[in-house]
Amino acid sequence: MFRFFTQRNWFLWSWFGSAIILSSLWIQVKIDVKINEWFGEFYDMIQKALGAPNSITIEEYWASLLSFITLAAMYVGVAVIVSFFTSHYLFRWRTAMVEWYHSVYDKARKIEGAAQRVQEDTIKFSRIMESLGTSLIEALMILIEFMPILFGLSIGIPIFFFGDWDYGLIVGALIWSVGGTIFLIVLGLILRLVGVEYDLQKKEAAYRKILVIAEDDGSVRPKTIEELFNGVRNIHFLSYIRYLYFNIGRIAYLQANVLSAYVFLAPAIVAGAVTLGVMQQIIRAFGRVEGSMQYILKAWPTIIELASVYKRLREFESKINNPESIEEKI
Repeated sequence: MFRFFTQRNWFLWSWFGSAIILSSLWIQVKIDVKINEWFGEFYDMIQKALGAPNSITIEEYWASLLSFITLAAMYVGVAVIVSFFTSHYLFRWRTAMVEWYHSVYDKARKIEGAAQRVQEDTIKFSRIMESLGTSLIEALMILIEFMPILFGLSIGIPIFFFGDWDYGLIVGALIWSVGGTIFLIVLGLILRLVGVEYDLQKKEAAYRKILVIAEDDGSVRPKTIEELFNGVRNIHFLSYIRYLYFNIGRIAYLQANVLSAYVFLAPAIVAGAVTLGVMQQIIRAFGRVEGSMQYILKAWPTIIELASVYKRLREFESKINNPESIEEKI
């Protein structure tokens, strides 16, 4: 799966391409920091205007909006370019995988579900990495940039439960985010979501294979097909009930998450210790830090799917590299 980074013919795409994506994501985060600063200045201006009529001019108001439009346009432009380049980058990664599978397909074709591994799982792997990989890197960059900002904004402000402790807001975000993430990871492990997803794909592969055979073999009717589809039905129903339990915890936590920043800021808001602009900056910075910390939580269903794809491809490559295990199955 990772020959893309070790083969010389893919050197430019794998390493130079990675550097381009990382640099572009860093630029996006820097622009996001500027947008956070804009929110503070804009809402302070709004508070000033509402508190004293005609204290700002219409030109100042339009200029502030124009500065946001400029920053937003830059962010959109970089994001679009990164997305376009990442798609090409990951297709090259998929190509590197597929080329190797093609070169050993005389052995690989003897493994059950080989066609699905080479075609479907490689495209799933690249598509999941496109969304999951870049999001993980961006989440780490956001933490690096926004944690110092959040710390600077929260100095001297009373925080619920932590009082005047300078690190209260950051520690509060850490406890809430990491605690929720650990809770859902444990819940996912208890429910064996990765195993269910893996079994689901194996049942689907076996069902599809018998359908293909049945196209040419009229004797495969209809009992064998029905038996396999019953297996598909059972594993799908099992996955539905497991995800029902998981989503109860996940969705309830994310709904409560909306109020978390306001809960921690309650003493400061009631005491009038912050302006509207500073409050908006804190809430947005808190949300960015909290969101980055909750990356695993929010991406958990996709992570489960990626883990399942990785498990299947690793098993597939292991069988290719171990011909004896193939021969035993034939």
